[in-house]
Amino acid sequence: MRVFRRTTFNAAHRLYRSDWSDEKNADVFGKCSNPNFHGHNYVLEVGISGPINPETGYIIDLKELKTIINEHVADYFDHRNLNLDIPEFEGLNPTVENIAKVSHELIRKHLSPQYDLLVRLYETPNNWVEYTG
Repeated sequence: MRVFRRTTFNAAHRLYRSDWSDEKNADVFGKCSNPNFHGHNYVLEVGISGPINPETGYIIDLKELKTIINEHVADYFDHRNLNLDIPEFEGLNPTVENIAKVSHELIRKHLSPQYDLLVRLYETPNNWVEYTG
């Protein structure tokens, strides 16, 4: 069994490699390599699996999970430029894959090891990734 908590955040980014020319970046990353950045309305779903607490009937208190997600990912990334404002992306291309991985790492630090963690991140309604560590 797995419980999920969903939240959203808005962030800008540019997909590019500084060691490539603008032309090569445009060839590989297309519009996502716009030098002036672009943004997405991300949907983040966090799934937790683990033992059900017999006293509460919960796997995890969803208020606790909400606080962890908001403090360490959603509020941290919201209305930011991931390339410029978020140290975790220094030298790391902020693809949806890498954003999900960083989100997982940030959340994992604040969860008990008894829980398995799944991060699902939607960049658009048609494009998403899942990361389990």
